[in-house]
Amino acid sequence: MKLNTLHFGNEKGQGTTEYAILVGVLVVIAIVAILAFRGKITELWQAIQDGINAL
Repeated sequence: MKLNTLHFGNEKGQGTTEYAILVGVLVVIAIVAILAFRGKITELWQAIQDGINAL
């Protein structure tokens, strides 16, 4: 007796789509974090620049 199975599209394509969505969400989180901590990031880069110039 053979059981009938259903095949729903291409699983590789589904995995790629999920990966793209995950990358998109991570990019949005990174942008929000950069905007939220803009002042601190500017201070950090300035401190790095001052340290390099002091050498």
